[in-house]
Amino acid sequence: MKATLTTAKYHISTGETELHTQELTVQDESRIQQQREQNVVGLYPDFLFQKFEGYGCAMTESACYLLSQMEPEQRKKALSCWFGPEGADARFIRIPIDSCDYSLEEYQAVKDPIADPELHTFSIDRDRKWVLPVVKEAIAMAGHPLSVLLSPWSPPAVWKTPPLDIANDETVYGGKVAETAQRKPSRCNGGSLKPEYYGPWAKYLVKYVKAYLDEGIPVTMLSVQNEASAATNWDSCVWTGEQERIFVRDFLHPAMQEAGLTDKVELFVWDHNKERLVEHIEEIMKADTAHMISGFAYHWYSGDHFEALSLLREKYPDKILMHSESCGLHIPGKALAFDIPPEKLEEWGEDHFLVKLSKMDPREMDFKDAVDYAHDMLGDLNHGMQRWIDWNMMVDRTGGPRHVPGGFAAPLVYEEDGTFSRTPSYEYIKLIAKTLRPGSLRMGCSVYGREVEAAAVKNEDGTVGVVLLNRAEEDITVNLRISGKLVEVPLNAESLSAVVLEN
Repeated sequence: MKATLTTAKYHISTGETELHTQELTVQDESRIQQQREQNVVGLYPDFLFQKFEGYGCAMTESACYLLSQMEPEQRKKALSCWFGPEGADARFIRIPIDSCDYSLEEYQAVKDPIADPELHTFSIDRDRKWVLPVVKEAIAMAGHPLSVLLSPWSPPAVWKTPPLDIANDETVYGGKVAETAQRKPSRCNGGSLKPEYYGPWAKYLVKYVKAYLDEGIPVTMLSVQNEASAATNWDSCVWTGEQERIFVRDFLHPAMQEAGLTDKVELFVWDHNKERLVEHIEEIMKADTAHMISGFAYHWYSGDHFEALSLLREKYPDKILMHSESCGLHIPGKALAFDIPPEKLEEWGEDHFLVKLSKMDPREMDFKDAVDYAHDMLGDLNHGMQRWIDWNMMVDRTGGPRHVPGGFAAPLVYEEDGTFSRTPSYEYIKLIAKTLRPGSLRMGCSVYGREVEAAAVKNEDGTVGVVLLNRAEEDITVNLRISGKLVEVPLNAESLSAVVLEN
């Protein structure tokens, strides 16, 4: 057996990630005088679980706009970070339906659906400006088929109820994004789709899917609503599980069936944070609806809740668990998502979490993002996740561009001179993607303690890929044990390491 170790070590002082590869010694444990019982990470090749299908990112209007501003060679270099064998080898792309927060402005495919109830004026010309050309370039670079997920953020405003009082969770979104309710229906700030427009909205979504298919975009997935219980100050729409169930059962699935899409496009529900995943899914998955749903999409913004994934994996083994969004909730190069006036920080006091974040070195925040990504990816995989899609492929140094204030991070950052930078998060994502590959089967593993986190797979080529996250502030040596073999693996302090076992 051959063992190769690759370590990604981020140096906070310089902001650089160092990659180091070395060969490890494999020992026959029966020939060792005393079996290793400490710092053991056990791998169990007879215990194989879900098939992992691969990685992806979102190609929002903002990301595609930034990529379109680059010179062709620079754009190709950026796209290759995600698409093709030199990068993360993405298999999935997520694209918003109409505008989202990461659009240059609000827009929709039918300007006035009241005046045009049959949607004769429906057009995706806006998407042809920036999104479609860049997505087609990515598809051409991939070297294998890609699957596209379409997700709506809001129906047309004229079909919605006025927003209720906004009370977003500041611990999730980095600050209350709206203090008072708007009493006029809007694409933004929530509100719900009026029941009398369930039919037209289903027709609208089907037209969008078909328009993309006509453009040669391989749409294979549709989620019913992005963040179904979020009333954010950007494009949003609130659905209860029961409302989503009725919409799917009585309107969307029949419309897809009439259009011949039910065998081509998988339908996903929820598409929001894990902490309410189980309850919302249980409302939807009734006997009259369950067969219409292909899987459950979820985000990471409210904590681990890995056990929620296990509950759904055990109860619905035939459904797909898909991580469909994640990002660092701060502007690149800063510790916060919003510029907060000094007097406001002083008013909040030293113990306020935003005040503490404002004092953090942005390089420490970059490292925290990378660790959070690795922790969440490994945890999700170990609890049944099959597909993993990140949020924006790229943002600029403002965390945008966006049509609303504030901004968030991304694995790639567009620079003013038309180049781009890779963040530590990207380096961690890439190392995981190179090790836990698409088409692999999750392998059972056990870890001795909480300093080290691990996930393992059996890849299609027969290799075993293992990713190890050392969160401790000191170097650790772990004993990787598999099928009577033992491999001592040195883990640098606060680093991500990958081991590939051959033969």
